[in-house]
Amino acid sequence: MVRVISNHAKFIAILVVLMVSSCASYYQSNYSFNKEFEQGNLNDALAGLQANANEARGKREFLYSVNAGLVLSMLGRYVESNDYFEKAFLFGEDYRINYLNEAASYLTNPTVTTYKGEDHEHLMLLYYKALNFLKMGKTSEALVECRRLNIRLQQLSDRYSNESKFQRDAFIHTLMGIIYETDKDYNNAFIAYRNAYEIYDEDYQRLFHISMPEQLKPDILRTAWLSGLSEDFEFFKEKFDMLDFKYEPSDGGELVFFWHNGLSPVKAEWGINFVVSRNNNFIYFNNSDLGISFPFSLDGYNDKDRNGLTSLEFFRVALPRYIERPTYYSTATITLEGSTVELQLLEDVNKIAFKSLQQRMNLELSKALIRLALKKATEHQVRQEDKMLGSVLGMINAITEKADTRNWQTLPHSIYYSRIPLALGKNKVTLELNSVGGETHRNQFTYEAKPGQILFHTFSSLESGYPNYGY
Repeated sequence: MVRVISNHAKFIAILVVLMVSSCASYYQSNYSFNKEFEQGNLNDALAGLQANANEARGKREFLYSVNAGLVLSMLGRYVESNDYFEKAFLFGEDYRINYLNEAASYLTNPTVTTYKGEDHEHLMLLYYKALNFLKMGKTSEALVECRRLNIRLQQLSDRYSNESKFQRDAFIHTLMGIIYETDKDYNNAFIAYRNAYEIYDEDYQRLFHISMPEQLKPDILRTAWLSGLSEDFEFFKEKFDMLDFKYEPSDGGELVFFWHNGLSPVKAEWGINFVVSRNNNFIYFNNSDLGISFPFSLDGYNDKDRNGLTSLEFFRVALPRYIERPTYYSTATITLEGSTVELQLLEDVNKIAFKSLQQRMNLELSKALIRLALKKATEHQVRQEDKMLGSVLGMINAITEKADTRNWQTLPHSIYYSRIPLALGKNKVTLELNSVGGETHRNQFTYEAKPGQILFHTFSSLESGYPNYGY
């Protein structure tokens, strides 16, 4: 006996499948890659990424390039890594809004647009690129990235004039100081370190409750001394209560050690319910719990559109939100010949990601409300002519209502650093990681030091908590 399924039943079944698949976030839709990466299977993660090479030219082009660049950097394939980071940089330089896709996003959702990358993500790709050059001993090339970083910082400052917004990056200024110092440009290194100090003191403490790393104090004093800036040297000695500080170069140069702890937050979707009220030529989307009332003007709409918009009573919009992945390790130290120093927090990528999204939430909200208003107005018009077709359109609108959950998810949760003097020849350094639960893990590294050389090392701890989506 053959069972015949009606066209309506088939259509509804397809809609259900689409609705289930549409609920997946960017993290979930790339779970295979994420799983391999988080477990440290970097070659498998890279192979899985490159198997979807069509994304290198699609709407996720930026994310494809930075993910490939980061994985290759962790594998020590620095030249290939920088090729991908350069593609991501040029993408940001050449990015132009596709107005056709932007218009389509108001009829569907923002995932139909090309992901352009967050402000802090464009800074981070240049950090990795510069660090790759430093590890290869290519200081001149690292200086090029330093200049690019400076331009990016100026653009960020010009874009956000409000003091409550993230507009200056202390971490990037510290990195610039390290690069200048490696090039023995001590004057510019001092300026960069001093700028970092000011930003930690004025911005990071207020916005993120992050204090200046202690390592930055000797960095400022050392470069002030080497630049011959005696007044600045004396001023900061007193400022930092380091009156006994003396600069004494080590025989074997120094090791600058970066610790990438955990993984950055992932974007997910959350919904806000709105009640609609009307007043003269405006409708208002209201949410009493959040204290939001967003006005929408009816000017310029014909009678059909006005009727559709004013018929709205209650609906839900989808917005992006970040979800933190808690770190497994809380502190770390490095030890050389009995001398131990603590790795100090340089950048909290997690907090900056949250802040970046918060800064533009009003824009995200206004776009989402306009999107829903236009969808509902069209749905209302169609229902007047064909109830069945209007119901179908309503289901399609519900399915396509989706937040943009794309972001660079292989970044670290936070970045720590310190620097230690090395002796000539072989140096055995022990890294000790301390977990939140009280466990300790040790790793040992050997460095061959030459006179006056600055060596760079990055260690990534990929262990982190799984994002809790709350559903």
